[in-house]
Amino acid sequence: MARRVVVALLAPVAWTPPGIDPTRWRTALAEDVVDLLATLNEVETAVAVTAGDRWLADAVVWPDMAVHEVAAPTVNAVFAALAAADGGERTGYDQAAVVAADAPDVPGLTLGKLLRPLTSRPVAVAPVEGSGPGLLGVAARLPVPEWLPPVDLDTAVPADVRAGAPHPGDVAVTAGWRRLRGPADLGTLDSAFEGWEATRALLSGQAG
Repeated sequence: MARRVVVALLAPVAWTPPGIDPTRWRTALAEDVVDLLATLNEVETAVAVTAGDRWLADAVVWPDMAVHEVAAPTVNAVFAALAAADGGERTGYDQAAVVAADAPDVPGLTLGKLLRPLTSRPVAVAPVEGSGPGLLGVAARLPVPEWLPPVDLDTAVPADVRAGAPHPGDVAVTAGWRRLRGPADLGTLDSAFEGWEATRALLSGQAG
């Protein structure tokens, strides 16, 4: 069985709801995504942060969850960190997915679907639902194909990733999900949907 890892990229968030402290908002989002990762089956989980954001990882990770420090909060930097260990040798991971940390209510099934195409495709992407460009996440076999372009989760669309592939079919497009990047996204949250407890508490004013 392939050894797989899902990594939450704890990058800075672009938007905070009015009246909420940006640091508490970012922490709540990260906590909910990390809690969701901890429930996934048949994959290992981790977070990635820059050295300056190590405090955030320390605040939200579960025991024994790996923390990868990267030079920049980018998908490609995370893949590079995963694909190389001390001495430049490959790690034991065969497949990896990097997901945004501002999707606190993303279903585990959606993340599972991001990895599934890697049995036959080298790369898979999950788009962001709603208005505007962006990706929820990117998955790839390791080592990552040399043709994979720099991927910005905030601005890229599936066509950008496919543009570098030898064949468009080398990049699978899987189910998308919303990210909380503005008031319109916030309005789509479903209070009846399980999860996103830290974000829910902060929005309701119940967080301590």
